[in-house]
Amino acid sequence: MKSPKPAAPRADAMPTEGFAIAVDGKLKLSYPTSEAAFLAGLEIKRKFPVVQVSVYDATTKERTLVEAPAPAAET
Repeated sequence: MKSPKPAAPRADAMPTEGFAIAVDGKLKLSYPTSEAAFLAGLEIKRKFPVVQVSVYDATTKERTLVEAPAPAAET
């Protein structure tokens, strides 16, 4: 069974609960937990490394930058 699609926040309203993904400063999707939001943010960063991705915490009103993992060095 597929998990439900995360809710997209209204463009003119900041979320009041949960966590939201921000891509280049614009809120895109909201998630109930920070872990789910960070995993989604990492997936976006892997696909589009140039964009700035952050997770917005609605409770503390803070954004945390999502950094792409460094590529593994070949030996």
